[in-house]
Amino acid sequence: MPIIKPAVVATRFTRASAAQRHALPVAAAVTFTLLTSFMSGAARAQTATADWPSRPVTLVVGYAAGGGVDFMARLLAEKLSERLRQPVVVENRPSVGAVVGSTQVARAKPDGYTLMMGAPGPVVFNHALNDKLPYGPQDLAPISTMSDSPLVLLVNATNPATTVKALVAQSQAQPDKSNYAASSASFQLASELFNKLTGARFAHVPYKGANQSVQAVMGGEVTMALADSGPAITGLQTGKLRALAVTSPDRMPGLPEVPTLRELGIDLTLSLWIGLLAPAGTPSEIINRLHREIVSINQLPDVRAKILAKGSVPATLEPVAFAQLIAREIPFWRQLARDNGIQGN
Repeated sequence: MPIIKPAVVATRFTRASAAQRHALPVAAAVTFTLLTSFMSGAARAQTATADWPSRPVTLVVGYAAGGGVDFMARLLAEKLSERLRQPVVVENRPSVGAVVGSTQVARAKPDGYTLMMGAPGPVVFNHALNDKLPYGPQDLAPISTMSDSPLVLLVNATNPATTVKALVAQSQAQPDKSNYAASSASFQLASELFNKLTGARFAHVPYKGANQSVQAVMGGEVTMALADSGPAITGLQTGKLRALAVTSPDRMPGLPEVPTLRELGIDLTLSLWIGLLAPAGTPSEIINRLHREIVSINQLPDVRAKILAKGSVPATLEPVAFAQLIAREIPFWRQLARDNGIQGN
């Protein structure tokens, strides 16, 4: 089973190691609440209906249609419907930071009929940047990751900046005209860290979905975006977008001509997972069944091909390991944000 390492930024910050040290006791506490969220379902397993699911299942996506999370949700829903012999219906609830959809699932009845296709934005980065959300890490039970994806630094093809160095210089010369699109806290924090590492001066412009963020770059509404490659593929293929760098450790197979940020001397490496979660308290019997189904679905040749075509890698962390991943990431990113004065909007 492939294991995803937590999203790590190998920064040049003098306080990065301190952030990791401070994060350890917090991570232990978050791990306990997340594991409790998962394991509390065990007590309910005996009473879980043997015929689950006996009616349609709702799969909530906190973003607009067309983005990477939405794509993965629809891919999973199609295959899961066949295997569960019940419709799995994707419900888009787009909002800034995916807060609306996440809150809906967190407050739903934990019976296996309301699930969420999540990403680090609402599950990790929102909590790293905001202590006053209507839901907490303990309100969602991790089931399984489905994919892992690096980000691509995108600009409009007409932008005169053809390198990251030129783009940074452009923002420094015209800070009032330089901005970036971000549809969730994950993209915002990644972009702000890019600012910190390079001295760039891009301002944040929020959007409700990754597809909208990419469209904003194509339409000239914003200067740049750090986005998952899925929504950017069409724009790159048609020549309307230009990729200046990727956040993966090595060059992406689908974009072999695009350098990594690390190659350019910018020590930022980041990969974002997409995964399935349920309301806390969902019976472990259901959670484990869903995890097994995702493992089987991700092994299907057509599913693997579609995930790889989007610039992502199939991944299936088991529930406990998924919870531990989230528990490590929240305090790490929270401390980095605090140490470097990064705040959520």
